[in-house]
Parts: sequence; structure tokens; C-alpha cells
Amino acid sequence: MSFKKILYGAAYYYEYLPYDRLDKDIEMMLEANINVVRIGESTWSTYEPEDGVFDFSTLDKVLDAMNQAGISVIVGTPTYAIPSWLSKKYPEVMVQVDGHRKPYGARQIFDISSPAFLRYAERIIRKMVSHVARHPAVIGYQVDNETKYYGTSSKNVQQGFVQFIKKEFNNDLDKFNKEFGLDYWSNRINSWEDFPSMDGTINGSLQAEFDRYRRELVNQYLKWQVELVAEYRLSDQFITHNFDFEWRGYSFGIQPEVDHFKASESLDYAGVDVYHPSRKHLTGAEISFAGDEMRSLKHDNYLVLETQAQAFKQQVPYPGQLRQLAFSHIASGANMVEYWHWHSIHNSAETFWKGILSHDFQPNPVYDEVVETGKQFKQLSQHIVNLKVTADVAFLVSNQSLSAIQNFPFSDKRNYNDAFRLLYDEFYKLNVRTDIVDEHHIQLDNYRLIVVPALYSVSDIFLSQLNDYVEAGGHVIYTFKSGFTDEHVKVRTDVQPGIISKSIGAHYELFVDPDGCRLVPESQVINPTSDLLLKDWMELLIPDTAEVIASYDDPNWQGYAAITKNTFGKGATIYIGCLPSKEVIHQIIQAFVEEVGIRRTSEDFPIIVKQAINEFGKQITFYFNYSGVVQTTHNSVTGNELIRGSKVSGPLSLEPWGVAIIET
Repeated sequence: MSFKKILYGAAYYYEYLPYDRLDKDIEMMLEANINVVRIGESTWSTYEPEDGVFDFSTLDKVLDAMNQAGISVIVGTPTYAIPSWLSKKYPEVMVQVDGHRKPYGARQIFDISSPAFLRYAERIIRKMVSHVARHPAVIGYQVDNETKYYGTSSKNVQQGFVQFIKKEFNNDLDKFNKEFGLDYWSNRINSWEDFPSMDGTINGSLQAEFDRYRRELVNQYLKWQVELVAEYRLSDQFITHNFDFEWRGYSFGIQPEVDHFKASESLDYAGVDVYHPSRKHLTGAEISFAGDEMRSLKHDNYLVLETQAQAFKQQVPYPGQLRQLAFSHIASGANMVEYWHWHSIHNSAETFWKGILSHDFQPNPVYDEVVETGKQFKQLSQHIVNLKVTADVAFLVSNQSLSAIQNFPFSDKRNYNDAFRLLYDEFYKLNVRTDIVDEHHIQLDNYRLIVVPALYSVSDIFLSQLNDYVEAGGHVIYTFKSGFTDEHVKVRTDVQPGIISKSIGAHYELFVDPDGCRLVPESQVINPTSDLLLKDWMELLIPDTAEVIASYDDPNWQGYAAITKNTFGKGATIYIGCLPSKEVIHQIIQAFVEEVGIRRTSEDFPIIVKQAINEFGKQITFYFNYSGVVQTTHNSVTGNELIRGSKVSGPLSLEPWGVAIIET
């Protein structure tokens, strides 16, 4: 699917307004060239105030007004926040964690597998979507909102997990017990009827399997909603969902509770909610990694369904940042940028998560910048819509490894996503384009380099495929903890790192806490004046055929390698057996990328460069200055600068938090 123009807009909640100002809001939206709003996803209790009593009058009012103004609408199914009458009538719909039901009040506190919840959710979806489907303003639907399994472990979830295990192991209890080591501490299950609740398990491997099952519940739930909506939607209306990520006050890494790769299969477009640090902390890395993953899910452009305007007090942008960020989304492959949200609300949980308009509803510097950005989006839309992005490098991420490392951590301060972001951010700063994929969807031969952070849990078959990929001429960067366990988080009995030892040309028998240990550079790849202090984890690598890039300075670990490089067949691998500084990672990546011949510009952060091909077959190059001082490119830039409408030839100067778009 492709879009005729860039969509630019905001979530709009008429039901939250302290007074009716719909006409004034639309007037201000039109001034900002906003052409899309998202509505409806959070107000089930308004549309169904009593069991079986429906009132879509506010929905109709907004749809009619938006249509008259020429603003398109995405309608969200309202199932992520349930009405109070439903929880009172069927208390079993409330999510149960460790045997205790959560009280009513917050959003996303229900069991997505509850039969009662699903029955009522289906009814409101059918009523609502059938009511709006033929409205001319509606261009698409968002199913649910940031769906996860919410930690649910209710009785029906426990029973479903038993059936999941039965099917996976073909009713063979002995095989199941052996695979998960359940003889330990007398955890053996000798009858399916005796299968205990997972709430009390001490078996991290089985807990990771339970997490995998609950991620599958999310897949089923979203697919179920898509199929319901598809019964009513018109042929030119799309279906999407807004995926989110691990949350650390902003979007940080792979979402633990959702397998984005599988969950997105039923969608027309992948959609994303991405939030990030702001002001002097802004790097653009969160926008980039979120975009790389979303673009890779469907191998297509994606939709930014939520991103910040003002947000919390620590995220209010500097002048110029909001415009820069909007173009950053487009440069990563987005066809829509939509803020959460249009107006700030005046009470309840998110009162101070501010929208484009503050509580006084008056124009402000953020709104003024939205106006400027909307004007430029309208002006440039035909040049930057449906951009096609290709990458020579892929990050291989793994929900199963993330879950496994949660249960078997390598650190009490850092997790799987820290390992992922340690590598990703340095590729980003080096301006190397990447896709982000998982082991079930990757086409290895499409890439010249695969980056594999902490692939702790994975099948023998896939590790052998990685070896074959390298032998045939591919390149891989592995980090510590890779290849350690199988897909059920059962530790391999081989010398570690097991199967991939063949391609990395090294192995290890011991792993230790660094306890102040530092790297010793053994090649010119690592500058000896760098930050060489190690954190959390060290594998004492024994080179077989590998070249040593770095070793350890602890005299007790002399002779062991920390980082190695190995030629295997026609390809090569890097193995990073420790957790070094960002500076060291940057140097390793830069040297290997240059050796492999991966295309990149000579610019480095804070100048970020992203390229794509537009619908005219021309190359579009975005230049971003992620700093508060003027930056000038090292190389000469030639082409048409689209924002200013002028030709450029020579080094390009970028204002603080500036952006330039060159068409050649």
C-alpha cells in the first residue's frame, strides 16, 4: 500500500474537553496543515455507558466536523480501557498476577484471554466499526492500543499454557520434564492434572516459555481484532496497531511482552508509539531504532501513531527540535507523524503529559512549530512520501533471548536491551543504515553484515544457518552470551559458545565478573587511550583460529582474549566476549564496517545522514544536526535543498537542531 501524501496530525479527544471547542480546534488544525486525527481508542465507557446501551453521538460529531474540514480520521477500537460496569459484573476479567486481581481504575488491567472480556470487546468493536465504516472521513483503524499481556497469569491463562505445552511436546510428559530440567528441586510433573501455577516457578527456562506463550496470546488477540474490523472496513481503509517498546521514561528497546514481528503479520501497516529524551539529551537514536524495526516488520513504510509534542516537563523541546524530529521520522520510512496529543487534559492520570496545546488552549511555541512543520510537509509531501529505504546491515533481535536473560541476568544493572542499544547507537552515530529483524523472519542473504546482540536462546538450526552464512561470505558481529542455550533456554553441553565456535574461531570455559578489569588492545582497532574499563561480564576466550583484538589486564587472566576476529570460509566474524565502553564499541564497528565495505558517509554524530529513494526515482538525503551549535559537513553536498527551494554545492551548514533535505 502507498499513500498520496504525508499524514500529519494528532490524537484528538473531544470527550476529554472541559467545554465544546471543536470548531476552534479544527480552525487551529487547518492553520497547522494537520490532515489526520486519531480518535475513539480510549472511551469505551462513553460509547457504552451501560451494558448494551450504546451512544456514538460524540464520535459522530467529531467525524462529521473533521470530514467537513477535509481532515481524515483513524478510528481506534476502544478496548484498552474497560468500563467500570464490566469489571463489576465480571470481576474475572481483571488481570490476575501472582494470584491477586488488580483493582479497577487504571487502563490495561484486564486479561486479554478472558472469555467474558472478549465477548464484550467483540460487541463494542462490531457496534462501533459498523457504525463508522462508511463515514467518508474514516481512512483506517487502530486495533486496541499498545497491547501487551500485562503480566496476566489467571486460571484460564494457566490452563491455556498447559495446552500449549501439550501441543508442543505431543503430550510427552517425560520429554517435557527432561527438556526443562524439572527433576531439579522435585519440580517434576508426573501428570498433566498436577501442572502447577506458573506464579511460583523457580525454573527460569519454564518461565521464559510461559512468557513466550503469553506473547502468543497478544498475537492471537490482535489478529482476532483485525479479523473483526476487516468484516466491516472498506477496501480503501487500512488496519494498523501502535506498538511500543521497553519503557524507561521513553522508548528504549525491544518490547518484552510483545513479539512485534509475529504480531504485525495481520496488519496492513505497522504503527508505532515512540518517545525519546529531549533538549540537550536528544540524539535521535530512539526514533531511528524504532523506525528501523517498524520498517522491517512489513518491509514497507510505517505510521507514527504517537510521538511527543510537549509531554512531561523534562521533554519540552528546544526551538527547532519538533520540526527536526518530524522529518527524522520521515527519513526512517514513516508516512505519518501523529502527536499524542492535540490538547492537554485538565484532570486524571495524564494531566501533565501535555499535548500540542497547553491547558489554556492558546497558540504557543510548540503549536507555532507544528504550524511551520505542517506547512513544509504539505509543500514537500510528493518528494518525501513512500520513501524506499535499503540497508546492508541487519540487527538480529530476539524476544526469547530477552525473556531468558530476564530470568538469567548477566548484570543487576543492565539487561538485554542495554546490549542491543550499546551496539545500535554506535551504528546510528556512524550513519550506517540498519534493518531490525528476528530469527524467524530474517533473510540472511539480503545483508552483508548481521549484528547479533546477546542471542542467548536460539535453536541449533538457526545457529548452523548463521555459520553457513559466514562461510558463504557473510559477516557477523556477536556479543557475549550468544549461543548459550537452545530455544527452550536449556544450556548446551558443548564448550561455549557452542555451535558458533566454528565460525568465531574461539571458545571459553569460564566467565567472570570484571571487578575493575580493563581491556588491553592487541591490535590497532582499539585506541589505547580509550575508556577500557569493563562492566558486568567477561568471557575468558581461548582463541583457536581467531585473531585477538583485545585481552584483559588482570594478571590472573593473562592468555585469555576479550574480543576476537576470525575469518571463516569467505566471511568473517567479530566476537565481543565482554561489555566494553561505547567508545570501544564504536571503534570496533567502524573498523569492521570499513573492512566489509558497508556504505556510509564520512559524517559522524551529531550530524546524522539518512538516504532513501522517492517516487520520482531520485535520491533523497536528509541531514540532521543533533546539537545546539552550528555544524558543517565534512564533504561537499550537491543537489536541490527542498525545504528552502534552492540549489546547494559545497559543504552544508546546519543550524542548531537543523535539518536539510537534498534531492539528487
